[in-house]
Amino acid sequence: MLQGTLKRTLIGSLLALSVGAHAQINEVHFLIPGGAGGGWDTTARGTGEVLAKSGLVKTVSYQNMSAGGGAKAIAHLIETSAQSDKTLMVNSTPIIVKSLSKELPQSFRDLTPVAAIIADYQALAVKADSPYQNWAQLLAAYEENPAKVKIAGGSARGSLDHLVAALTFKNAGADASKLRYVAYDAGGSAMAAVLAGETQAISTGFGEAMEAVKSGQMRILGVTSDKRLPGAEQIPTFSEQNNPTVFANWRGYFASPTISPEKSAEFAALLKQMYDKPEWEVVRSRNSWTNLYQSGPEFTAFLDGQEQQIGGLMRELGFIK
Repeated sequence: MLQGTLKRTLIGSLLALSVGAHAQINEVHFLIPGGAGGGWDTTARGTGEVLAKSGLVKTVSYQNMSAGGGAKAIAHLIETSAQSDKTLMVNSTPIIVKSLSKELPQSFRDLTPVAAIIADYQALAVKADSPYQNWAQLLAAYEENPAKVKIAGGSARGSLDHLVAALTFKNAGADASKLRYVAYDAGGSAMAAVLAGETQAISTGFGEAMEAVKSGQMRILGVTSDKRLPGAEQIPTFSEQNNPTVFANWRGYFASPTISPEKSAEFAALLKQMYDKPEWEVVRSRNSWTNLYQSGPEFTAFLDGQEQQIGGLMRELGFIK
């Protein structure tokens, strides 16, 4: 079995040759490391819906395997590697965060990265009648007294909601170690806390924040994309506010560690072809996803870079040594 750089190089070469041709895949089995209705589940089932309805594949199946924050599904894919040549496991940025914190005994390097397909950028938002009209005002209040600026998030300390908020203040030159992050058990609870005045802002996914903006409850101070997003051109990025924070919570697919480079390249080509189908635009729009396609070595390099960025921040904040 080809390993490391040689395998990634070969996959990249094969992908370049195959991406313009129809991928020879008739069946896809989606392994989902979480329960029904979550982000991973929605992504896998949305992808499968498009592949089936567009005729790109004949058979699509799904398997939800919750437990261990994804560890059970990853272990299953590794242990059944020889029988998993039709399997794609969906995952996202938490595979990096949880691996760094040792919540996962595995990392993305124990699998074969196939392709990222979508991104959900992060946002900092305040309630509509907040005295903080923009990012500069919230930052000024934080620099004056960090204790008075509490940031809500719908996940635990050390999660993406916490880390991206800390990264945003750090990139503005503030002391991120003083950030008062208040963890809630879900995004809805965190949003309610901001609306009730328990916290001054929320760190959350852009799509979730936009729903609150559309209902008139919230105002987004900045989004971590590199440019303004389609359908939300009125929302400023942090980059245009002299803050270099660009961060995407990607979602994508991994195959077993023993999959052939040829089959991995075919999977990547199949996912690329999906973008051209009208069925994809229906699913993408329905879920407010942003397209983010990276495959093979490019995807692996992206994962390496994000691991370095997140790892450095987690060390600075004391979550890992």
